[in-house]
Amino acid sequence: MTPLKKLTTLAFGTAIALGTTLVGTTASSTAAPTWAPAASAAITPGVQMYTDGAQCTANFVFTDASDNVYVGYAAHCAGLGEATDTDGCLNESVPLGTTVTFNKAGSLISSGTQVGTGTLVYSSWRTMRANGETDANTCAYNDFALVKVSNGDKGKVNPSIPFWGGPTGIDTDGTAAGDRVWSYGNSSLRFGLTPLSPKTGISLGDTAGTDGWTHPLYTVTPGVPGDSGSAFVSADGLAIGTLSTLGLAPLPLSNNIGDLAKELSYAQANSGIAGLTLALGTEPFAPII
Repeated sequence: MTPLKKLTTLAFGTAIALGTTLVGTTASSTAAPTWAPAASAAITPGVQMYTDGAQCTANFVFTDASDNVYVGYAAHCAGLGEATDTDGCLNESVPLGTTVTFNKAGSLISSGTQVGTGTLVYSSWRTMRANGETDANTCAYNDFALVKVSNGDKGKVNPSIPFWGGPTGIDTDGTAAGDRVWSYGNSSLRFGLTPLSPKTGISLGDTAGTDGWTHPLYTVTPGVPGDSGSAFVSADGLAIGTLSTLGLAPLPLSNNIGDLAKELSYAQANSGIAGLTLALGTEPFAPII
């Protein structure tokens, strides 16, 4: 059986982080690797990622100046604390260099089929602790990690979000209450049922007092443990953020996403990865309204 992974108290209420236990801020002109066809690619946004028994969901694909390929997910997915431990400045994580696998159809019964491997090369949590980060909002909401795809598996990657397409770029001005959002989760709690993965929802606006680091929202079916890390995009396909927690109070069953522009900017400044940038989808963003 797969226990749920984390609970936490955030600045605006109580939340549960969305891992499961089982298993500049714009795109640059760096030449992209040769991507696998979107329809057959095994490693894409939304693929399941397993780290020392914890299952989460990939958000976006990234590249660097050397044409390495990275897949992003939530830093807490590599955390070593309890369910209530999600302040990245206070909690330990697995070391960089830890192997992460990309899997299809993981469930409560098994971790599914492994389709590739990668290595944890950046964790906002580890970096903030090493930096002695003191900004409360950064510590609480910077929940972002990067897994470098193994060279032998780079040919299996496509950066397009399944079902929706995109991303088309990075959103840099947050969200307003009522803005429509789109996501793609892939929790093992759904037993690999992909029709349950695409989600749409409504932003609740930026959370006051967090300097734009987090955005609460409601989706038609809320993200659940295992969806943690999932990509969220705006009505024009711009990458808004990455799924971090499920709110319990004062906004029950809302989700909270970390702001990708801020998370990526922090990684660009502190990861040591030259030319780190978001890879744009090869498929056009085509939301179903």
